[in-house]
Amino acid sequence: MTAVAVTGLGIAAPNGLGTADYWAATRGGKSGIGRITRFDPSGYPARLAGEIPGFVDADHLPSRLLPQTDRVTRLALTAADWALADAGVDTGAFDPLDMGVITASHAGGFEFGQYELQSLWSKGSQYVSAYQSFAWFYAVNSGQISIRHGMKGPSGVVVTDEAGGLDALAQARRQIRKGTPLVVSGAVDASICPWGWVAQLAAGRMSERDEPTRAYVPFDRDATGYVPGEGGAILVLEDAAAARARGARSYGEIAGYGATLEPGPEAGPGHVHRRALRRSIEIALADAGLDTGDVDVVFADGAGVPEEDAAEAETLCQVFGPRAVPVTVPKSMTGRLYSGAAALDVAAALLAMCDGVIPPTVHVDPCPEYDLDLVLHQARPAAALRHALVLARGHGGFNAAMVLRAHPTTTG
Repeated sequence: MTAVAVTGLGIAAPNGLGTADYWAATRGGKSGIGRITRFDPSGYPARLAGEIPGFVDADHLPSRLLPQTDRVTRLALTAADWALADAGVDTGAFDPLDMGVITASHAGGFEFGQYELQSLWSKGSQYVSAYQSFAWFYAVNSGQISIRHGMKGPSGVVVTDEAGGLDALAQARRQIRKGTPLVVSGAVDASICPWGWVAQLAAGRMSERDEPTRAYVPFDRDATGYVPGEGGAILVLEDAAAARARGARSYGEIAGYGATLEPGPEAGPGHVHRRALRRSIEIALADAGLDTGDVDVVFADGAGVPEEDAAEAETLCQVFGPRAVPVTVPKSMTGRLYSGAAALDVAAALLAMCDGVIPPTVHVDPCPEYDLDLVLHQARPAAALRHALVLARGHGGFNAAMVLRAHPTTTG
């Protein structure tokens, strides 16, 4: 079976813009959660978010792209540029059909759509931009990245809420195994605008606390919901042998993947939820050819919603045993980035394996009943991180699990 390596990272996160800034902040436990500045949140029950500060789109993209793209696409295009540069990819040296783009999306270009609706109702239909036809769409990031870099291979978008970041990477791996040498994948989401905010509030799972250090505290005894954020990660995936042949560096490999979909609420109580999540982990481990004892760290989903935290904690204890493996939730520093969250967790897990250190979960007073070995407050050195498990769950019953294998030269 073709091994698939990650050779490039491009990160845009609330606590760091660019891989170096993000990783330094994440290792150091720096949070990017604060009161919303992109609009006045005073009239809304939830007022905190993980916003990306200091991103000036005109510094990274040509001016012609700005009027036709939403903030989410500008962030994704910039992250893709960074990922390709990090991988040392000269796209001109590839056949365009040998390069694909597969991303995930939670909401598409929500803010762009909001502005066009404002124009429609305040001024008339003749003032609605023609770019609305695609700028809002879920697949817009894949399309714009493909156009910008002349990539004409397999392209698509996966829409599975917060599980999407892992599902997109798995689909990219599938295409590489079918013969496409290189796929740009991952996810970036950004919908912190009034229209997007109302849509997110509708699920009733957001924290309404105003203290940035206590609003999103996964696995905490006082968890009351999550804080949304914007950003994510774009990754370059390649046939590992082909990447080695061109002298590319590898951050690690995608070793296994599993996904399950929970039945609807009419099917029964929470045990179904737990069973589906556990099954996704078992499938991913089997795909990687590993046992539970081979996993050195778990990057948990960490919903911050008490019943979902309890289900995830119980599942991890069933699979690995009580406190048997370090567990961390670095998204406690960024908020939940929707489809971008899992892609960012994959990037963090790869960086953790490269550096031999597990980033912390911050501001959490863990509920002792969960029986997890949470990495709290500060990073934990871990000399030999060989395999990491990343979990992601999407609203509506999506579960995804991905096993990452360290590059042989990065572990003892």
